[in-house]
Amino acid sequence: MTDILVLNGPNLGRLGTREPEVYGSESLADIGAYLAETVPGADVQLRQTDDEAELVRWIHEAVDRRIPVVLNPAAFTHYSYALRDAAAQLKTAGVPLVEVHLSNPHSRETFRHTSVISGVASGVIAGFGRDSYRLAVEQVLRLVA
Repeated sequence: MTDILVLNGPNLGRLGTREPEVYGSESLADIGAYLAETVPGADVQLRQTDDEAELVRWIHEAVDRRIPVVLNPAAFTHYSYALRDAAAQLKTAGVPLVEVHLSNPHSRETFRHTSVISGVASGVIAGFGRDSYRLAVEQVLRLVA
């Protein structure tokens, strides 16, 4: 079983009620249960925070423990250089990081088109709703195999 941190940034704890026309009607817990059902071989540790510093600490934990990460940085995607610098440490350590988004940021407002995280990620999966998470976890399993 491969440990994978699935880290989620601000406002994702409101999934299911926040803009369901954009993000769907499932909660983050629903997505976690979906991953447990559909991705054998992954021990998914699902976490969410609205606190940038806590998210950075979780990335540091992943670096130190060499745990691959699926990261939905949410709003931090577009401007958090602190999160980008933490994520770059995963790349340096050879630990996979897949950036994930429920919606397709490139089909939305212009300010969402830029990701400071993508350049240090192993890959990016976006626009497939909860399946974005499944695809990301499956890809992490391939990368560590």
